[in-house]
Amino acid sequence: MNISSIVVQVLPKNYDEVQKLLEESGVCDYHFGDKEKGKMIVTVEGEGVGEEIKKLVVIQQTQYVLSADMMQTYQEELEGAIKELEEADVIPDMLNMDSVDVRDIIYNGDLRKKDFQGGI
Repeated sequence: MNISSIVVQVLPKNYDEVQKLLEESGVCDYHFGDKEKGKMIVTVEGEGVGEEIKKLVVIQQTQYVLSADMMQTYQEELEGAIKELEEADVIPDMLNMDSVDVRDIIYNGDLRKKDFQGGI
């Protein structure tokens, strides 16, 4: 499950109407805003980023909405990936072996496409 906050910008004179339209839309939850500045905060939920983007587009296309931009997001699948990375052994076993000569290690990365004589 993903949850994202969206800042919606409207003209102050249209604030109440847009708030009502968004609350009745079923695509987001209205939380609070500043009528004088024409800004409101809503959240959307979705099974994935694609579903959230579809809901964002609906908000952007709502009558009187000047702009709607995603600000913060929580992605459940990202939490799992972060946990996996934190638990992973980031140092290759080879670097912890006393029997490996550092001169035998071959670097296969990319240092901005530079060609070093003698290797790295």
